[in-house]
Amino acid sequence: MLEAGGWGLLGASSLVLGAVLSFTGLIRGRLLRLITAFGAGVLISAVAYDLVAEAVDVSATGISVAAGFALGSLVFYAGSALVERWTKGHSQGTGILFGAALDGIPESAVLGVSLVAGSGISVAVLVAILISNVPEALASTTDLAAAGRSRAWILTVWIVIAVLSGLIAAISFSLLGKADGEIIAFIEAFAAGAILTMLADDMIPDAFVDGDKLPGVATAAGFAVAALLSFST
Repeated sequence: MLEAGGWGLLGASSLVLGAVLSFTGLIRGRLLRLITAFGAGVLISAVAYDLVAEAVDVSATGISVAAGFALGSLVFYAGSALVERWTKGHSQGTGILFGAALDGIPESAVLGVSLVAGSGISVAVLVAILISNVPEALASTTDLAAAGRSRAWILTVWIVIAVLSGLIAAISFSLLGKADGEIIAFIEAFAAGAILTMLADDMIPDAFVDGDKLPGVATAAGFAVAALLSFST
């Protein structure tokens, strides 16, 4: 349980790193979009080769995989719509912050679930989470700072989210330690559906603006790196 919590905390720690990088002002504009695109490619690969592939492997019929994937997508969609409504009139950074917490829940849960089978943490999923969190925190921190939030307040919020992510990973491992294959498949597919919806709704549109084509190359590079990690571990 402690190990799962540690991995969840590590995965979410890049949110704090993204906030710190934002304070420096060194990563913005096209560079930020390229990092976002690379992170999107990494997550797409993790969804395909780790989450969905493993869910299919442990499911006897595939029904739990399809149901989990569809429900994960719908839950993220509904949650995102609610966040947008709640944060209307506030800074864009507040919406991204809540969005980071929203998609961090299934990501952290998957890290805990990946330890249930005893095969160790999924390196590809961990790397995907680490990389994709950075541009989220960068964009959100920039907008929150522009809205007048202090650096101490912003860092505190990201640290709280990181700690909660660790708790979610630990709880997932504890609750699902004796779960059967269909439940594990459902959880992994649920996370895959939520993450893919987040990518299509948030990260990919943010990376591709003003007709810039280079983010497409960065997306492919991220996919290739994560695929290599998936097949080598």
